[in-house]
Formats: sequence, C-alpha cells, structure tokens
Amino acid sequence: MNGWQEVKLGQFVKSISDTYKFKPNEQVVFLNTSDILLGRVINHALQNSANLPGQAKKRIKKGDFLFSEIRPANGRYAMIDFDVDNYVVSTKLMVLRCNEQIDSIFFRLFLTSKEQLEYLQMLAEDRSGTFPQITFDHISNLDIFLPPIPEQRAIAAVLSSLDDKIDLLHRQNKTLEAMAETLFRQWFIEEAQDDWKEYSIFDFADHIKSNVVPAKSSNELFHHYSLPAFDDGKRPTVELGSEILSNKYKVVNNSILVSKLNPRVPRIWPIGELQSKNAVCSTEFQVFKPKSGKLYGYLYFLLRSSDAVDSLTMAASGTSGSHQRVKPEDILNIKTNLPSIEHAELYSNLVLPGINKTQSNLVQIKTLEKLRDTLLSKLMSGEVKVSMQENISRKYIGNK
Repeated sequence: MNGWQEVKLGQFVKSISDTYKFKPNEQVVFLNTSDILLGRVINHALQNSANLPGQAKKRIKKGDFLFSEIRPANGRYAMIDFDVDNYVVSTKLMVLRCNEQIDSIFFRLFLTSKEQLEYLQMLAEDRSGTFPQITFDHISNLDIFLPPIPEQRAIAAVLSSLDDKIDLLHRQNKTLEAMAETLFRQWFIEEAQDDWKEYSIFDFADHIKSNVVPAKSSNELFHHYSLPAFDDGKRPTVELGSEILSNKYKVVNNSILVSKLNPRVPRIWPIGELQSKNAVCSTEFQVFKPKSGKLYGYLYFLLRSSDAVDSLTMAASGTSGSHQRVKPEDILNIKTNLPSIEHAELYSNLVLPGINKTQSNLVQIKTLEKLRDTLLSKLMSGEVKVSMQENISRKYIGNK
C-alpha cells in the first residue's frame, strides 16, 4: 500500500514528565488513575494544592493522552481535549504526546484497541511487582502499521463518528436516569407528608431464588449477568453452559437484579423480556420481581435511591471496603412512605418509557461497539480502505 510503513510507536510518541510548579495554596484539579475512564476525564473538582499527595507532579496540556501504567486493560485512559492550565497529574499516569507525523486520534484508537490493551495487560502481568504494571518502553516498542497523515485522519474520522454515536447514547441514558431520579426525589422525598403510609420492598416485590446449574446443559448458550458484566457497561456475556462452572440463579422477565456486594456502590440491573431469555445471574445478585407490573418503574428507582443505598450500607456486614455484603432480607426490608399505591403507579407510568429506552440504547451501543472493533482492525491493518467504510458508517449512524 502506498506510503504505509511498519514502524515502532516510540518514533512518533513521547512520554512527557514536565513538573507542575505550584503557587502557594493554588486551586488545582488533581487527576489520578481513578479520575479517567474509557477516554474521558471524570473528575474536574478543584482542591487546594497544599492537600495533594506526593504523586501529584506532572503538568499536561491540551492534546496530551493520559494512560495508566497499572492494569492497562481496566480502561483508565483519557484524551485531553480541553484547556488544562490548572490540572496536575499523578506519576502513575503516563502523559503521551504525539509528534506531527501521527494523528493524535489515530494514535488513541490504535493504543486503546482491544488487541493492544490485551497485549499490554499480558506484559503487565508478566512483570514482577505489587500491581500488574507497564512502562513507556512497552508502549514505545509496539509495532504499528502507519499510513500517511491524510489516511490516518480519514480513518480516525470514520471510527470517531462511531465513538461519538456511542458516547451520545451513553449520555442520553445518563440524562434519562437523572430525570427519573430527580422526579423520584421530588415526589417521594421532598413532598413527603407525615400521614403517608409506610411500606417495604416486601410489599411490592417477590424474591425469586431459582437455582440453575448451567454446566448440566454444556452445549447451551446462556446470557450471563455477572458483577464484571454490570461494571463493563451493563453487558451480559454470552457463554456456553460448560464455561459457567458455578451454580447461578435464573433471571426472569421484568425483574430487577440487586447486588449483595458492597451496597455503597449499588449495582441495580433492570431486566426486560429480551434480556431474560435463557438468562442466569451470579448468586451475588438477588432477583426481585414486582408483584404488579404497574410498580416496576417505582421499584427500580426506589432501589437506586440514596435512602435505599444508605439503608443497605448500614445493614452490610463483613470486612471493610468492597467485601461487605447485605442479606436478601435487608433488601426486602427497605422502607418507603407513600400517599397511595396509585401515586407510585403513576410515577412508574411516567418513567417506564425511559427505562425501556435505556435498555434499547444499551443494545445499540453493543452493536456499534462490535462494528467499531471490527472496522478498527481492518482499517488499521489496511485490509479495508476508508472509502468503502464511509458507506457502512452512514448506514449505521447516519450522515453528520
């Protein structure tokens, strides 16, 4: 292919270690590994520089790419596409800067592809130390098949359009859920009256505990709802029964999964008809089904409410941190006050379309991510040209 060359990534990318020079009691934003995720900065809170840890040292600038040295497969990376004059970065984050011979978006797509992240994770786990960790040398020595800059930008534009659509769907889901949570807080907390009747989750839902042994159906495909699947964008894995070694619970239609583990970080998973077909879940989840379908939306956002989270956090037992658990009866005993059941049904009717829309969006996100990963491999290798993919991109995401 004209102009394509196989090179080492380190010829085009440098690791920057510019030191941030603090002013006395300066207000800055400190970015640690936990403050970036899957391409985005998720923390912009100011704090006094006098209170920062010793690892807060690096200065960054717009256009830099942050990449965690620890567990690269965890997705702790972000493109800095905004002004960051008062941002300081942890020494646990690499600050990667491209030269003029490589497009920064093309570089980001290459480095964060599934293939490269899995390879870097393997290198990290082979390295001795407290945590699976890589160095810039590992990144510098990656082989990349690099086209001329115009083709890099064309490839980046096609793949970025898919990423933009995926990001839009994620943001739409957050907006829908935030609107429903705001309405719940207004209707059932801020406007609460002393004469409202007290109920518990037990009054609204049945606890479904149907054991399944997938390994007995070794050649059957199951949709497996696990804690890692929830954390990975609420995407159940499709696995053969032979691949699921432990016992599970059966997931039923129009149910809600509630994690027993670490209730301070709640994992509440709504399951519709399409999501429940041949589905099982980890026994860390408990399956609850509303006694009346008219209460589904109310029950879902009650379980997500701050009062419910606080109640379960107080009831949790076990070692401190992420290994605390609640009992199923603790979930069933969550209290709530209502003026009437009809009031809760009216709320459910208002928020149920939003719940259904978020579920539909998650299905579309999964489809788009699969398309993006397929195109990424083919475009980065030069197997498929951009001109062919423009038609595919328009088919799935429309013209911009």
